[in-house]
Amino acid sequence: MNYKYKNPNLSPIERAEDLLSLMTLEEKVGQLNQKLYGFSIYEKKDNSYFITDEFKDEVKKWSGLGFLYGLYRSDPWSKKNYKSGIPKNKAMDIYNEIQRYVIEHSRLGIPVLITTECPHGHQSLDSYLLPVNLAMGATFNTRLIEKAFGICAKDVSTMNVDFALVSVLDVLRDPRWGRSEECFGEDPYLVSEFARAVIKGLQENGVYAVAKHFCGQGECTGGVNASAARIGERELREIHLPPAEAVCSEGVKGIMAAYNEIDGIPCHANKYLLRDVLKSEYGFDGIVMADGVAIDRLDIMTGNNVKSGGLALNSGIDVSLWDNGFTKLTHACNNNFVSMETIDSAVKKVLTIKFERGLFDDPYIKSKPKIYSYSDYDESLQISRESVVLLENKNDYLPVDVNQISSIAVIGPNADNLYNQLGDYTPYVKEKDGITVYEGIKDYIKSETHKPIKVEYCEGINNTGKMDSNKLQQAIQLSRKCDVTILVLGGTSSRFNEVKFDNNGAAIIDETNDGSNFMDCGEGIDCASLALPENQSHLAEYIYKNAKKVVTIMIQGRPYIINNIVEESDSVLSAFYPGMRGGQALAEIIFGKISPSGRLPVSIPRHAGQIPSYYNYKLSYDAMNYYDMKKGPLYTFGYGLTYSNLIYSNIKLSKDKISKKSLDKENITLEFEIKNDGNYDTYAVPQLYIRDVQASVIRRVRELKSFQKVWIPKNKTVSVSLEITKESLCLWDYRMQKDIEEGEFLLYLSDNGTDYLSGILRIIGDGSF
Repeated sequence: MNYKYKNPNLSPIERAEDLLSLMTLEEKVGQLNQKLYGFSIYEKKDNSYFITDEFKDEVKKWSGLGFLYGLYRSDPWSKKNYKSGIPKNKAMDIYNEIQRYVIEHSRLGIPVLITTECPHGHQSLDSYLLPVNLAMGATFNTRLIEKAFGICAKDVSTMNVDFALVSVLDVLRDPRWGRSEECFGEDPYLVSEFARAVIKGLQENGVYAVAKHFCGQGECTGGVNASAARIGERELREIHLPPAEAVCSEGVKGIMAAYNEIDGIPCHANKYLLRDVLKSEYGFDGIVMADGVAIDRLDIMTGNNVKSGGLALNSGIDVSLWDNGFTKLTHACNNNFVSMETIDSAVKKVLTIKFERGLFDDPYIKSKPKIYSYSDYDESLQISRESVVLLENKNDYLPVDVNQISSIAVIGPNADNLYNQLGDYTPYVKEKDGITVYEGIKDYIKSETHKPIKVEYCEGINNTGKMDSNKLQQAIQLSRKCDVTILVLGGTSSRFNEVKFDNNGAAIIDETNDGSNFMDCGEGIDCASLALPENQSHLAEYIYKNAKKVVTIMIQGRPYIINNIVEESDSVLSAFYPGMRGGQALAEIIFGKISPSGRLPVSIPRHAGQIPSYYNYKLSYDAMNYYDMKKGPLYTFGYGLTYSNLIYSNIKLSKDKISKKSLDKENITLEFEIKNDGNYDTYAVPQLYIRDVQASVIRRVRELKSFQKVWIPKNKTVSVSLEITKESLCLWDYRMQKDIEEGEFLLYLSDNGTDYLSGILRIIGDGSF
């Protein structure tokens, strides 16, 4: 029989509608399920791969499969490495076998969609990895990130991955949260611009994106993962919804709901959030995917897993992930917990995407996937270079003058541990492809200098974070004899020690842990104090007492309390998990081959008791103001030093007064010049902030509205302009309507934590205020 859905000349929607009309209820429900852990559906024996009975049974149950998650996933949770997993040169054969099995055992020949984790590169063997999101945010360079994710998209596309799951929606409001590294920063505009860049980079290069998490997950109570976001709609709309609106405007194909509740309503059961805001207000017409086993967590409010599945689907979830609730949708439909119309609406989206992806007409990989090497594609390295933030540089000690030294001590638990540079959601890697700080310094001295400088390494504490008296004494003696000590501290989200995992892959905190798990950041690893691990603090104390000069590098997934480190170090560099080539980037900065250009995407508090320490607090109170502590964060959002001297001048506002009506047609332009008056080529990062001083609701002390990353060679002057749009000046009024009001706005042009302009812009018109 010639079915319409088999006609490639018809539109994907037409084909989907025809196919839908032919399907049974059970087949429809199967298209909405993503029950399997894809890395568990095959086994490797004697260099051959076999698909499991679990996989075959699932295909038989639904007469096909809707989605398969994590086929290529590699990490300690999946237990897939180079011996047991799928290297890239085997991907074609295994994918084709699995896809062929699904199609041949589906009554209507429906192929399966492949989804995969890609938060900072594909979580698979032989993939192209980037530094974590917090490092990307520190670059303030969205063009670079778009280009880098374009490479990641090509990487996963060659393996016929359909959806890349990317963390782009979370705004970091509490750095105690273990997933801080997955955020671009604490500011909604910064996060929104990077989210746009990631979605464009992926979807314009062959792979659809599932943007996660929606919504408010960064507002976790006490910094605890998946906890309640105790906020109202104003905070939700001002801080947490803008990134979602941004990716919807870029045509994102998928959104993942968040674990948390907002004002008592879990995101997976929040019809207002998923249907009214996301689908109706933002015009999102893609799929909404559940987070891992999140639908089953709704049982705490329904008391019935069948009802939980129906509640999630009715609320706007289209596709499940590992849960049982969606496997019972047939029962939910037969018991009137969910309608056939609601099921059909979700299934039609899934089928339409399968036709869009060409899976019905060309379902198989035809050539072995390409390996994207770091030597051929330097975007990952460039992100590392541009993400390092120079926090302190006493007496301009950095860059280190190699002509003034003959020996270097490299000390610390993060100095020569590649996995500690890579962050959470990292696959097994070939360590020869990476460069640690110790390796980067050795390589630099060997290739870039003509002087015999001795470089020696000592960990100082053992690789579980425990104090080792022998290693401590070695580190002390080494720091005493060397001209400069590079002390590399910080945290680790590495899962490559003895880590226990929950059923959603999050690490489980074991309160009886003997210290063998050194993981102190990442999903499931939240902290109370933001203090460095105790033994690192002891190591640092001894080094500062004994070393001649100390450059401290913080390799980390979140800010730590570093008051003493700043006081005792000659220079301090912040490197949010800088990736595979992070050691090379840091060496180039230490010795002055390049100037640091990162800016903080998150404020660094003086004490955990200051939290929340974000810069954009409300004008109704004086934030971080305590009698027993200096006011304000140690370093604020947007701060970062360079090796050069940047001079801002000739700052001009195109207009200092404009009507509301005129803002519909034109933007305000802030023009200025930046001169590099130093000895190093460098980047400037001009940032434009506003403060609404005449408003009908309480506004924030500052709000970032525009920024650029501008390359300025030494002794050169560059003209720059930043735009102020109508959107920049809007607020959510007392009716929760988006509007622009007449009144005054203070404008701040800032860089390096310094204000170069503080002007006034007046909005006039017939407004009510």
